[in-house]
Amino acid sequence: MVGVAADTAQAAQLSSAKNPMIKYMLKQRENHARAQDADYSHVFRRKTRLELYRMSAIAMAIEFAYAAETSFVSPILLQIGIDHKHMTMAWGLSPLIGFFVSPLLGSISDRCQLRWGRRRPIISLLSLGILCGLILVPYGKDLGVWLGDVGYNYTELSPTFGNESAVAAFLSAEPEPGATASNFKFAVILTILGMVLLDFDADTCQTPARTYLLDMCVPEEQPKALTTFTLFAGFGGTIGYAIGGIDWETTHIGTFLGGNIPTVFSLVTIIFVICYTITVTTFREIPVKLIERDEMLRPLSEGAIKKELQKNNNAIYYIQENSTLDQQRANELKANELKANGYQNSYLPALSDKVKPRDPELQVEDHSPISLRGYLKSIFIMPHSMRMLALTNLFCWMGHVTYCLYFTDFVGEAVFHGDPTAPPNSAPLQLYEEGVRFGCWGMSIYAFSCSIYSMSVTKLMKWFGTKAVYISGMIYYGIGMLILGLWPTKWGVLVFSTSAGILYGTLFTMPFILVANYHAKNCFRVHNGETVPLKQARGLGTDVAIISSMVFIAQLIVSLSVGPLVAWMETTCAILYASTFLSFAAAIAAMFVLYV
Repeated sequence: MVGVAADTAQAAQLSSAKNPMIKYMLKQRENHARAQDADYSHVFRRKTRLELYRMSAIAMAIEFAYAAETSFVSPILLQIGIDHKHMTMAWGLSPLIGFFVSPLLGSISDRCQLRWGRRRPIISLLSLGILCGLILVPYGKDLGVWLGDVGYNYTELSPTFGNESAVAAFLSAEPEPGATASNFKFAVILTILGMVLLDFDADTCQTPARTYLLDMCVPEEQPKALTTFTLFAGFGGTIGYAIGGIDWETTHIGTFLGGNIPTVFSLVTIIFVICYTITVTTFREIPVKLIERDEMLRPLSEGAIKKELQKNNNAIYYIQENSTLDQQRANELKANELKANGYQNSYLPALSDKVKPRDPELQVEDHSPISLRGYLKSIFIMPHSMRMLALTNLFCWMGHVTYCLYFTDFVGEAVFHGDPTAPPNSAPLQLYEEGVRFGCWGMSIYAFSCSIYSMSVTKLMKWFGTKAVYISGMIYYGIGMLILGLWPTKWGVLVFSTSAGILYGTLFTMPFILVANYHAKNCFRVHNGETVPLKQARGLGTDVAIISSMVFIAQLIVSLSVGPLVAWMETTCAILYASTFLSFAAAIAAMFVLYV
């Protein structure tokens, strides 16, 4: 995401406010788009702050759903009888699907022929999956009982009215050892299905949502739009985790909705629907068929601007040097030159009614999704610099996913000494649920610190250098997790959750900034102090997709390994020990990353 922002920052330098020719090009397209059957002029004008907020609302909605998922899915699975080993393995289903399906959805989004647009249909489809997950996860156990699950069975010990001996036997009886998966067969299936839908769709929906935002913005305001998107995502995570930290069972809303977990998911569902509606109704997309037929409706990309600048270099230089020149005279001068050069044919190659391949240069600038075959091929054939960056990002994501997916379970068991498999209303279960809620407050702090750090990371890079900032973020996270694992305390949960926020902010910024620098300078290797350009063609969109896909591989590996590790060490502190080891491994790998 931030890699796109770094790349589009170059386009921002060619601002319409600084260059009359670019302003003229945008105005021509805006007027032409307004004259269509439907008004598409918004694509070629700057957006107000409120409009950027509306388009970024979906980011907040996704983070709300993701906060509810990461806070409560693991505890729910443990409470219906799934042990740690199989619970962690269940988390591997979503990344296994996402690694292969996400590039295909991106390709479908780029070629979608619906009149409703290219991005919003995909956003709506994935949002529907999120809604199904928000229903199945909290109510899977209830639906399972309705379908025939045994559940908790205390009928043999239930007292009979008037029978004092039965009452005494019931009160003095030892509680059952807890839930077993055999008693919750349907609940296990429905809950895992809801988890997969929620996790996969929440991860995947960010890509078309971010692309929709970029499609609707002119190049010079795309960095600002992406910053707004990131801030709304952080805000959604902060509030979403805070909602999970409230004890809703003591409130009238919690009593009405049936408990703590149903209340949290019900509130998140309502917020998600509202935010989704706000975003998809913000701006109308230009259909693909109309874009192919009319080149004046295509976005004013950086490649098109550069081509026009090269063709009219002398005139642009004259306009920039003579800033006192009247604006109308400058526009007339540029209009005459564009007319003389054949303006309609100078912006993009003309397309026939059939779809023709895009200009390779513009394809890189537009970050078009790649095919699955090309995507997989680019993973195995990549420069050493990209390979080391991908390895570093993989270790980072493994350390972060380990914290994010199992942190509330760690707080409930290791900090509050609760038991998720204890019978209902028992003291160990109540302690565990209290710990899960407290863990949500820690994760709320983590999301908030991520937002703050993301806004300051570029300044830190200028002060201390890219390499120092990148490595120190990983080391700080590893130290924080190690201290919390050795001394699991309430204050440690709140204080050291900030280290997770810094690592998450690092994951969302540093790798993409480095990739953007590789492509901007065409430097993937340094030999004897000289930069060596890459001979093979690699698109920025391809490399951004590869770096982003490390989250799927990381979650798959973690889901298969954390469960056996917890069972072997017989403590959930193993989660934090694993995070420490992985973060230090990432720091070591980052030392061999190319910093240009």
